[in-house]
Amino acid sequence: MAYILNLETSTRNCSVSIALNGETLFCKEIAELGFSHAEKLHVFVEEVMQEVNLLFSDLNAIAVSQGPGSYTGLRIGVSAAKGLCYALNIPLIALDTLQVMASKVKVNEGLIVPMIDARRMEVYSAVFSTQNEKVREVKAEILTETSFNEFTEPLFFVGDCLEKAKTVLHQPNFHFLDDVVFPSAAEMSQLSYDKFKTKSFEDVAYFEPFYLKDFMAK
Repeated sequence: MAYILNLETSTRNCSVSIALNGETLFCKEIAELGFSHAEKLHVFVEEVMQEVNLLFSDLNAIAVSQGPGSYTGLRIGVSAAKGLCYALNIPLIALDTLQVMASKVKVNEGLIVPMIDARRMEVYSAVFSTQNEKVREVKAEILTETSFNEFTEPLFFVGDCLEKAKTVLHQPNFHFLDDVVFPSAAEMSQLSYDKFKTKSFEDVAYFEPFYLKDFMAK
C-alpha cells in the first residue's frame, strides 16, 4: 500500500493530490491569472492531507511535476517536494509535465500533443501515443504554418496556448481539445505509482527541474 502526495506547479494551475496505489483520493487546485503558488501550495498540501485523514508520516513518497513550464512555478514545487522528502525521509518521484497533461486525453486513435505556452508564438510541446508513450521528445518551438505537418495521423492538441495555435495550425488532421488546459495533480497518481513500484526515484540532494530553456529575467 502506497500513499503518494503529488504536486503540480509548472503552469498557472497550483494543484495537489493524494493518491493510494495510483488512485486519486482527493485533489485541490486553482488556476489564477497571477501565480499564487507560493501562497497556496503549502495550504493545499495541508488541506488535502486533512481531507483524507492522513498524517505526513503515512506518506510513502512525494511526486512532483518536473517541467517544462514556468521557472518560478517549478522552483516552488520542487523546493516543496524536496523539503518534504528530507523531513519525512521518503523518496522523490519526478514526472514529465507534458506526459501528465497528455494522460488527461482519452482518444482511440491518432497522437496527443500537449503544449505549454511560452513567449509570443513559442510553446513547449511533445507528442504522445494514445497509450501515453512518448513519440517525439520535448521541444521549445515557434509555431508556424508548417509545424507538425510531418504527422499524417489525427493530432489532438491540448494546453493553455490553443488560441494562438489555431491561428497557424490549419491541417485537416489537427484537432483542438479546449477542455484540457493545464496539467493536474489528479492525473499524476497512476504515473507516480508506476514509478514507485519500479523504484524510479530521484536523488533528492541533486534533483533540479527540467526548465528546457535558461531562465530569462523580465
